[in-house]
Amino acid sequence: MDRRWGLLIGFLGAVWPLGSGHGGRQPPETAAQRCFCQVSGYLDDCTCDVETIDRFNNYRLFPRLQQLLESDYFRYYKVNLKRPCPFWNDISQCGRRDCAVRPCQSDEVPDGIKSTSYKYSEEANSLTEECERAERLGAVDESLSEETQKAVLQWTKHDDSSDNFCEADDIQSPDAEYVDLLLNPERYTGYKGPDAWKIWNVIYEENCFKPQTIKRPLNPLVSGQGISEENTFYSWLEGLCVEKRAFYRLISGLHASINVHLSARYLLQDTWLEKKWGHNVTEFQQRFDAILTEGEGPRRLKNLYFLYLIELRALSKVVPFFERPDFQLFTGNKIQDAENKMLLLEILHEIKSFPLHFDENSFFAGDKKEANKLKEDFRLHFRNISRIMDCVGCFKCRLWGKLQTQGLGTALKILFSEKLIANMPESGPSYEFYLTRQEIVSLFNAFGRISTSVKELENFRNLLQNIH
Repeated sequence: MDRRWGLLIGFLGAVWPLGSGHGGRQPPETAAQRCFCQVSGYLDDCTCDVETIDRFNNYRLFPRLQQLLESDYFRYYKVNLKRPCPFWNDISQCGRRDCAVRPCQSDEVPDGIKSTSYKYSEEANSLTEECERAERLGAVDESLSEETQKAVLQWTKHDDSSDNFCEADDIQSPDAEYVDLLLNPERYTGYKGPDAWKIWNVIYEENCFKPQTIKRPLNPLVSGQGISEENTFYSWLEGLCVEKRAFYRLISGLHASINVHLSARYLLQDTWLEKKWGHNVTEFQQRFDAILTEGEGPRRLKNLYFLYLIELRALSKVVPFFERPDFQLFTGNKIQDAENKMLLLEILHEIKSFPLHFDENSFFAGDKKEANKLKEDFRLHFRNISRIMDCVGCFKCRLWGKLQTQGLGTALKILFSEKLIANMPESGPSYEFYLTRQEIVSLFNAFGRISTSVKELENFRNLLQNIH
């Protein structure tokens, strides 16, 4: 991804005042001040401040979350990286070795995961997906013609996806393979330039409720931009309804988080003896320094915190689903499965105790008809973004892009299913609201990526303190 190409959505804010030096002269501004000049205090449209998030994430949540994500249940993710791009054919595949993804061999994945690839409990071993659909929505009348039966199943499939914000992979496809996320970490691969710009440009220009006449700041595919375009863009953005503005911030926060990962796990040394990955402060500055990004970088970081709050809120809402005694993190190892469920619930209760959760009640709270239309537009736009991930030319970038968009889509599904979650039975099948194993794995790994980004910002602050 291009060094000048980061998140292009954010909020205007004041630059930190410089401290007074001896003799009335001000000391030179540090790189840390330039990158984090707006990343402090309260966040826009939220009652939470950055410092509270930093303390909560870095010292209370991050260590335990990483422990959970290293367990077998969460490290194996089934994905189809061979799905064709639905929007254009001229995909330039990344030929770099760091872009490659090594799928798992069959004997590397626990049997309990393979036998329940779309489910989450031992009980589901004896069920098929088709049987559960029939039980939920009524069995297909066998007296109907074969053609009609197929149509009914298609309607059922449509109904099943009506509340989903992502177009999920067909994990029963022969092209779908398990990937060990720990052996295929998200990091800098060298994938950048026009191909990477095209992906993000389509996301921002065609899927974020933005009119073509309004140009984004630092759009690498548009020449002749200046201060007037920047002011026009942010004046327009702040005039949007809270839902559409939030949509921009979510995509912007996701893009910022990905750029933090690439800067924190950068290829610093590549010899025949070893590869060394680590923090590249120059790369971080290229993406987030206020001067190098014409004031844009700090806004991108602020949106990362907004994304963190949204996903944190979703996890606090879905606690009852995971508390049910029938739910298991099933891998086949009963002792480890029980320990991991206990750790999962500890993390979720920690999240629920967070004092300054985002209030999603302001979303879609107006006229019911208009709110439903806006919600559907919101959902369809995000589904489209999930489809764009199949157009990414770097397979490792595609893997993590698909996982993180599915994770965010699952978080949105949770936030808009509050009543369904509240009405779940305490035991037995939950037909109104349920999460597949794919959704669970992507939800927690996506949040783990954002949690890692927030932690890495602390590291970059320290590294940049003495750089001018």
